[in-house]
Amino acid sequence: MQQGSECDPAALVQLHALSYHYPNGRKVLNGLDLSLYPQQRIGISGDNGSGKTTLLHVMLGLFPASSGYIHILGQTRRTEAEFAAIRTQLGLVFQDADDQLFCPTVAEDVAFGPLNQGKTRAQAQQICEATLAQLGLSGYETRLTHQLSGGEKRLVALATVLAMQPQVLLLDEPTTGLDKQARQRLLTHLQALPQAMVVVSHDEGFLVELVQQRFELVGGQLLSLI
Repeated sequence: MQQGSECDPAALVQLHALSYHYPNGRKVLNGLDLSLYPQQRIGISGDNGSGKTTLLHVMLGLFPASSGYIHILGQTRRTEAEFAAIRTQLGLVFQDADDQLFCPTVAEDVAFGPLNQGKTRAQAQQICEATLAQLGLSGYETRLTHQLSGGEKRLVALATVLAMQPQVLLLDEPTTGLDKQARQRLLTHLQALPQAMVVVSHDEGFLVELVQQRFELVGGQLLSLI
């Protein structure tokens, strides 16, 4: 996917020769390639500090790539404006749900994205109710987010992203802090979603059940596991 070359028009995301190094000079991504297609689910595992979360942030333009190309939704993305235009289409669910939930109530958190997309309050409320129902959270609208359990917070964080109707979900360690029941509940809901996904997780069993293709991030590159 070098400059001037053709990209696969069927791919939602294509990364080519992508590299990134931290301000201290340590390189964590080193010539990495990745393609993601509609309804495809990709899992990425790797050691702590290997760059998994960083990869998601670079993919969204939150960290600037040191070199290489990021092609998303039909266009090579380089500038902040080009990335900002697609961030609601690539929904990132943070590793810590508390980083994603900042409104007093569940309904306010879930409606925040649609309102910023220009939806009316009535439309945002309808989207909120439908999204919560999709995740088995009907009736949670007036619940205080800080009083939710870890599993409930995780599902509400997912709801805040789904409410913006993204084409791609980027999930960073989605099972962290979840008990067995909450983990299974999350897995069941994710399996039913139509979106393409990139799932970063240490939970190998979770990835086996959810994704079609798994990679390990080693030495800044993705090594195929299946």
